[in-house]
Amino acid sequence: MATIQLYNSLTRTVDPFVTYKPGVVRMYTCGPTVYHYAHIGNLRTYLMEDVLDRFLRWSGYDVRRIMNITDVGHLTSDADTGEDKMLAGARREHKTVLEIAKFYTDAFFEDCRKLRIRRPDVVQPATGCVPEMIRLVEGLLEKGFAYEAGGNIYFDTSKLPNYHVFLRHREENLEVGVREGVGEDGNKRNKGDFVLWFTKSKFEDQELKWESPWGLGYPGWHIECSAIAIKYGGERLDLHCGGIDNQFPHHTNEIAQSESYLGHPWCPQWFHVHHLTTEGGKMSKSSGEFLTLSLLEEKGYSAMDYRFFCLQSHYRRSLLFSYPNLDNAKSAYRRLVERVSSVADAAGEPDGNAVAAWRETFASALGDDLNTSMALTVLYDLLKSSETGATKRALVASFDEVLSLGLLDGAAALHTADAPAADGEEDARIRALLDRRAEAKKAKNFAEADAIRDQLKAEGIQIIDTPQGAVWKKL
Repeated sequence: MATIQLYNSLTRTVDPFVTYKPGVVRMYTCGPTVYHYAHIGNLRTYLMEDVLDRFLRWSGYDVRRIMNITDVGHLTSDADTGEDKMLAGARREHKTVLEIAKFYTDAFFEDCRKLRIRRPDVVQPATGCVPEMIRLVEGLLEKGFAYEAGGNIYFDTSKLPNYHVFLRHREENLEVGVREGVGEDGNKRNKGDFVLWFTKSKFEDQELKWESPWGLGYPGWHIECSAIAIKYGGERLDLHCGGIDNQFPHHTNEIAQSESYLGHPWCPQWFHVHHLTTEGGKMSKSSGEFLTLSLLEEKGYSAMDYRFFCLQSHYRRSLLFSYPNLDNAKSAYRRLVERVSSVADAAGEPDGNAVAAWRETFASALGDDLNTSMALTVLYDLLKSSETGATKRALVASFDEVLSLGLLDGAAALHTADAPAADGEEDARIRALLDRRAEAKKAKNFAEADAIRDQLKAEGIQIIDTPQGAVWKKL
């Protein structure tokens, strides 16, 4: 296995990656709150987590990746006030919460498919684990880490001297004291306490609710990740991932409640991806242009253009998004695919010793705190080297198991796209159908898109989706 070192947000040092069971990784990644489309800043986090997941598997680890889907309990202030984000989305679109959740969950995974982000081994909506959350809250009450006040159940942060583990400062200096909505709940004993279960606060606005020992209610946001991670990952996780904005309060609260419930350390390694920013600051759904993957596609960029753009930067640096920067990435990606196309059809056997040496160099780059920029440099160095075409092709395929840029598929499609097209009315008819299919996919009308694909397949015509758009060939 490759030697891997990762920056640990918990220790603030680059630490050797060590797992509880040798060769086995239990990895939890915080999933989306499915009340709206994911913006490309959200997707950067999932994309970099995907590279880490793929690199661990490529390195020989047995990985089980778990992800939640937040479809209840996440309030608009990220604290304990405001309305549920899911309810806000349902009101915005005049749908039920469950309809909103399904639509935006499907939309999220469609974005992931386009970006070649591997689906986690376990995907669990919060609404499917409410009994586990209730048991966890009951355990915290029994152990004295939680209390009931005003009809709600709160976690008592004063019981933990190291509660502010990510923040490295005393409670009186805690940033949460000035965050929106925090400290306004008069039921709390301490300003840092957080809700585990609601029965009163905002209850009248909540569409989804469950019976509990404390009355009809619904879970707070933070408890879902602990319950889901423990259910599917066991009592000891190896790696927990998320965006840097989840570090506090969400991940801080996860550690507090999980370790208090379990009675021992829970997850030693924390991996946080930094923000995608614009000239106006941190990207969000509520300010500036709402930048989604679909919007980028409408403007002529492919999902692989954006993935390549992200891989050029380190995950622990804020990445400035602009269309000129994305233009540069698009051009660079196109040139890379063109270079790969020169070895895509290479015949012969690869040089085994050369393959091993280059794999080691690639592993060394990614093993240094997931340095994707350096990994791309290794790929470019390979393509410029004097290795045989067969060796280069084998290594491109190997590296792309991690980078997931669709390089050989893109190279093959480039050949198809550059080949002379058929003439006449038949070609125009097929091109019109492909255009209709593209419009249907943009409109999320996947049934129509699939019907067009099936129609052409029945006519002996194969559609090939490429980063540059759909092309076709006769079977």
